Order: sequence, then C-alpha cells, then structure tokens
Amino acid sequence: MDIACAFPTALDSPDNIATAERLGYTRAWVYDTPQQSPDVWMTLALAAQRTERIGLGPGVLVPSLRHPMTNAAATATLTALAPGRVSVAFGTGFTGRRAMGYGGISWSYMDSYVRAYRGLLRGETVEWEGKQMRMLHPNGHAPARPVDVPILISALGPKGNKVASELADGLFATLRLPDSMRNYSWASYLAWGTVLDEGEAPDSDHARTAGGPGWALAYHSAYEFGGPDAVRELPGGAEWLDIVDRTSSERRHLAVHSGHCVELNEADQAAWDAGGYSVLKDVTISGTRDEVRRNVDGLASRGVTEIVFQPCGPDIRSELERFLDAVRS
Repeated sequence: MDIACAFPTALDSPDNIATAERLGYTRAWVYDTPQQSPDVWMTLALAAQRTERIGLGPGVLVPSLRHPMTNAAATATLTALAPGRVSVAFGTGFTGRRAMGYGGISWSYMDSYVRAYRGLLRGETVEWEGKQMRMLHPNGHAPARPVDVPILISALGPKGNKVASELADGLFATLRLPDSMRNYSWASYLAWGTVLDEGEAPDSDHARTAGGPGWALAYHSAYEFGGPDAVRELPGGAEWLDIVDRTSSERRHLAVHSGHCVELNEADQAAWDAGGYSVLKDVTISGTRDEVRRNVDGLASRGVTEIVFQPCGPDIRSELERFLDAVRS
C-alpha cells in the first residue's frame, strides 16, 4: 500500500508537502475548497518548486468551480513544473460546493466534464457548452499535447462507479468504502485521525486538536446526507444541532462547514463536550500505534491501494511522523 497525505489547502501547505517528501510519503493531495482555502493550483505550483520526488495533485477538483479549459491548462502547467509526478482527482463537491450552499453536481455533468477535460489534454478539439475549443498553447506556453496524467474519480454509488470505471484510472474514496473498491488497481482512501499515546484518553487536548477535525466530519456528513435525524443518533448530536439551528436556514451551511477539516467549530465543540469524543475511534482511524496499523491493514484487505492521511492540529510534522511510524512498524 502506498502511504500518501492530504492537506486542506493552506498558505503553509507547500512547506508541509516538502516535509512529507522528506519523511517518505509517496504523494500529496490538496483540496479544492475556495471558500476556505488559497488557490489549489498556485499551492501545487509552489509545492512543485520545493520538492523533487513526491507525487502532487488536486484531490478533489470540483468541475463546476472551473471551466474544463482552465483545469486543463493548470494541469499542463503543473506537469511542466513536476513532470511524471502529477495526478488529478475529481469529485461532485462535498465541501467544495455544500459549504457554499449548493448540492453536488450530477454524474451526467461529471461525465461530460471529464470527457472534455481529457480531450483537451490529448490535444483534441472538443465541444463544451455548444462551442468548439482546443488547447492552442504555442511552444513554451505548455507541454506538447498529449499531456498524460492519471485521473481518479471520487464515487460511492452505482452512478459514480459507472462514470469512474469508464473514464478514470482509479477511485478516490472517503467517508466510507464503496463496494467497488476492489475493482480498481488504484484505489485511494482519504482518512483522518491521530495516533494516540498508550493510555491517552480520547478526549485529551491532543485527540481533540489532531483527531477532532476528522471526527467532526461524521456530524457534517450526517447532516448533509441524512438530515437532523441522522445527527441526533450521534452522541452529542442534539447539542450540535442546538448550535447549528441558531443560524437561519439560508445561512446554515456556513455554520455546518466552518472549520471543516481544520478545526472544531462551535457546534462541533458542543458535541465533543457532550460526549461525542466517545466515537473518535469509530469514525476516524484514530487509536494507539498498534490500533492505527490494524485499521490501515484492514483497509488494505478491502482493496485500498493508497492510504491518504490528512494530519490536523498545531504540529503537522509530528502527526505525519506518528502516522508513518505506526503504519510502517
């Protein structure tokens, strides 16, 4: 299994990616979340300049955020800066859309978008929004076409799996493992959590800051995909809802996704304090060194070929080191 990492794109992400390379991580993914992050392509370009070996890519791009020509040109640029190291993942938009109040894009739109994007990188003339277009970059403005990069698609259900199986080189999954995981030779799984010291309580300050942001995704995703009733089933769910419901319905998504993947927001903290921390090990890969290794081994047995670990908290280097030590032991 490849051991990769991911970062919620931040101003220090290029330096964190360089650290991950020195530690031995195989690839670094960064998120396309413009409502809370600096530009994903600028960040990857800086990372390319500061590294030599580690794979780089956006994981995941949300098609509705950019024209396919824009993403094709950015992909070509990054390929020139980091030849042989670029991969690209696409998704329908969890944080990248829902944190701005939109639902996910349709799979028919994803299908059309990826076909156009791939065609552009091959140097073909494609049709998009009723118009014919082609990458016209002269020599010195982008690598010669075709520009060949692996593409992964984040898909959980049958519609997404159909698109991924037809158009992608691999699957990029998170939150849960789809049944189709074993059908792909490249199957990435994005996971959160932290390595706890022996005897460390699940509600320690370290557990909260390093494991809490990933734990909070259980509440964010339950609300988005199952509604309030699904959140109430979680420990501390009622307290979480009490905070979120103070915000008007047209702005509630802002309360839900504030701090997403980075820190606990007010509702998350209320749920944590009400006992929500008790499911930290259930909804993340958190645990002692041996427990984390067993969790990762279990993912490998279910078809995961690349574990993608997102470190959180004030000491990113330490979290990267602790995780790598756990899974390599």
